[in-house]
Amino acid sequence: MPRKSFPELINSPGMPVLVDFYATWCGPCKTMAPILEQVAAQHGGKLRVIKIDVDRNAAVAQQYRVQSIPTLILFHQGQPVWRQAGVVPAAQITQALQPFVGKS
Repeated sequence: MPRKSFPELINSPGMPVLVDFYATWCGPCKTMAPILEQVAAQHGGKLRVIKIDVDRNAAVAQQYRVQSIPTLILFHQGQPVWRQAGVVPAAQITQALQPFVGKS
């Protein structure tokens, strides 16, 4: 399967895409992993979560002005609609998703 470009990944029709900008060496990023798994499980099939390693994808991180990690950016129809840096509780992510989950 060919690798998709970042614009292809975030343009998931009818489904919001939550992008986790992280690095393998980042402690708070490791803290976010189970939180994101929990959020993805809660919204099974209505949300796509993708992880972008900022060290391996510096151009994408730079394009979206990711200055600290972890940074979460929620994309809806290819457009960033919410972003938050640092460790974010699942409830806060779920609240941000509310207007977009289940809508096309």
